[in-house]
Amino acid sequence: MYKRNNQGWLKHLDFILWDVFSLQIAFILAYTIRHGGMPYGNEVYRTLAIMLVVVDILIADIFNTMHGVMKRGYYQEAIQTLKQAALVLAVVSLYMFSVQSGDIYSRITIFLTAVFHFILGYGVRMAWKPIVRRIAKKSRKAAMILVADEKQVSEVLAMVSDTDDVEYSGIVLSNRDGTGGAIDGVPVVASLETAADYICREWVDEVFVYPAQLTDIEVRGSGRDVLDGGLLVDDAPEEATVAGLIEACRQMAVPVHIRLPISNISDRSFIERVAGYDVLTSAANYASPRQLALKRAMDIVGGLVGSLIALVVIAVVGPVIKRESPGPILFKQTRIGKNGRKFQIYKIRSMYLDAEERKAELMKNNRVSDGMMFKLDWDPRIIGNKIVDGKQVTGIGEKIRSGSWDEWPQFFNVLRGQMSLVGTRPPTVDEWEKYKYHHRARLSTKPGLTGMWQVSGRSRITDFEEVVKLDTEYINHWSIGLDIRILIKTVKTVFTKDGAM
Repeated sequence: MYKRNNQGWLKHLDFILWDVFSLQIAFILAYTIRHGGMPYGNEVYRTLAIMLVVVDILIADIFNTMHGVMKRGYYQEAIQTLKQAALVLAVVSLYMFSVQSGDIYSRITIFLTAVFHFILGYGVRMAWKPIVRRIAKKSRKAAMILVADEKQVSEVLAMVSDTDDVEYSGIVLSNRDGTGGAIDGVPVVASLETAADYICREWVDEVFVYPAQLTDIEVRGSGRDVLDGGLLVDDAPEEATVAGLIEACRQMAVPVHIRLPISNISDRSFIERVAGYDVLTSAANYASPRQLALKRAMDIVGGLVGSLIALVVIAVVGPVIKRESPGPILFKQTRIGKNGRKFQIYKIRSMYLDAEERKAELMKNNRVSDGMMFKLDWDPRIIGNKIVDGKQVTGIGEKIRSGSWDEWPQFFNVLRGQMSLVGTRPPTVDEWEKYKYHHRARLSTKPGLTGMWQVSGRSRITDFEEVVKLDTEYINHWSIGLDIRILIKTVKTVFTKDGAM
């Protein structure tokens, strides 16, 4: 049975367990310095010890703090370890504040635990990495057969010398019979005709196939379907082909690694089954069902709270809007959602009813020069804005927009599943029609009330390419932890009025 590398957060379970161990040692040291003895004999601190374990694991999972741990250098690892220790301290402190139990714990013990957690956690991580590399290097020394065209063999063997994570025990040439020869010191052990028999009767752990073209490896279903002249032929006669050898290995339960003859494959690619076929799926990023369920749960809770507040805001602001500009209180506009879906976005109306008709004549004053978004320093379409004695005067509509009061009804969209709390801002139809290919990346996730570029100073950014860059960064590095950080920054931005949301 082939041992597959761990996937997801379990891939670095060893580092997570070592961090939990470091945190417990840190907790013991802190308690001993402050109180003497062991904390596990005290019921109150024993409960805290258990909570530290749970919190540490959850933070590692939610904030993905162990992602790329083997690739990080000294400085990067120090930053990530500090982040882990600080988040654990923050969550534990928030818990104590919430349940009003802070007075029964020593603050010195808590803060010393965080300091020791950083020191020990960093030391353990840096010490464990070379051990992991040595273990991985030894565990990969399996008897592997290389199947490739003769002109590709040297390239493949050179890659091995660079990475040093596999070792080939033999070669099978796919273009001719080279049995008895050798290439770069590795023997050619069989031809395509005799390779299956060789694998069956010799010590072979794995087979690595480097096909010359995609049609060399196409095999469908569990039967021996092979390509013949570009067509799939069921129950084809046994042939000396790469596809036939792959099928023979399947029958012998020998693990086969197939190098895809496609360049520039995303590192976020994976194999899955779609429409009855095994396919390679490549995406900018992907989320597990658990992550999506957690994100939707956050949206529902936030949507319910936000919708209740929206009703209060509408009740307070609505009569003022009616008095200044007769017409509906709510404004509906068609926006473009995930992957091009159209939906109606809700806002409290802060502009006069003819705002859309007047947009064209104001385009010359647009602060975004490429026309991909529409922003004005002073917009005469906003309710109450007018010119008095040659001076620009702002009205109630500007106050509504500056405080982001007009955005609250969008929580209705969040509840309906058309939007999320965090995402990319949905473009208008006319903006969407101007999109180039790389702009389309913004639509690969559900639109949100707030996002990366909003908390980066929305009112100051006038370059649409900068907006796309920030939104793409959000999509490529998305996690539940990133959403939480953006929500916290959003609250700060709204209260400090550092750019309208």
